Amino acid sequence: MITKWQNFRIPIREQRLYAGLLIALILLIGNVKAGVLVAPTVVFMDEHKRTGRITVQNPSDEPREVTIRMSFGLPTSDSLGNVFVNLQDSGITDIKAATSWVKPFPRKMLLQPGATQVVRFVARPPKNLVDGEYWARVVVTSQEGITSLPNPTGEGQISTVLNMIMQTAIMLKYRQGDQIAHVKLNSVDASHEDTLVSVIVDLSSTGNASYVGLMHCRLFNADKQEIGYRRFDLAVYHDLKRRVTFPVASYKSGSPYSFELYITPNGRKDIAAEYLIRGNEIEYSTIIP
Repeated sequence: MITKWQNFRIPIREQRLYAGLLIALILLIGNVKAGVLVAPTVVFMDEHKRTGRITVQNPSDEPREVTIRMSFGLPTSDSLGNVFVNLQDSGITDIKAATSWVKPFPRKMLLQPGATQVVRFVARPPKNLVDGEYWARVVVTSQEGITSLPNPTGEGQISTVLNMIMQTAIMLKYRQGDQIAHVKLNSVDASHEDTLVSVIVDLSSTGNASYVGLMHCRLFNADKQEIGYRRFDLAVYHDLKRRVTFPVASYKSGSPYSFELYITPNGRKDIAAEYLIRGNEIEYSTIIP
């Protein structure tokens, strides 16, 4: 969920003065019910069922103005293995983007306290669409109302309001024909520095659909004792690097360490089995001096 602050400007010389005020205000707002609830978290559509739906609910005690728009954004990563999603509303060049031919109805609504609204999606894909999976992001934005900012006393007074907007983006997947989910392990870059073992796993999707599964990572010391375990939900659309770290300062028996990687399409509980495309498994191990 992304929070946007609009119409809020403080001169640089006063930023430190009002830092405490802003922190207190944010904490106050955090205790108030905000945003709307959206379900499900992934919308699936295909050539046989070109419609989909989500339900938006307002759990708060105030009316919420809600807008729906189609955007594009896939999990991507930098060279250090940090994963993020950048939403694009224009200039989309990915040939797997479905943003231009999937439309939501309605696009704007006013939800009263406790009310729910069904939002439907209709897909009108281009003719001769190649087999595979196509993607978009459903961005749900809710207007949270106006909150007055107390006026400071003394020189350099400011007077403004905070217009709080909550935003969440869920994945929409459209499937055409036959889909293949396959992930390739390009490399594993492991290093040991002082009290930390760091591993960067470089992956690529080589199928025509996203690879969804779990990534299990284990670290063993020189005595073959398991001293670290990490599990990640994995979604690979094109290329992705994942960074895994293990603190090792508290273990007497240290290097050489051994790292084991296991990637599997099994074990996901957040997606119904009928929507999962079963991909391949990967097992890998390496020694870290």
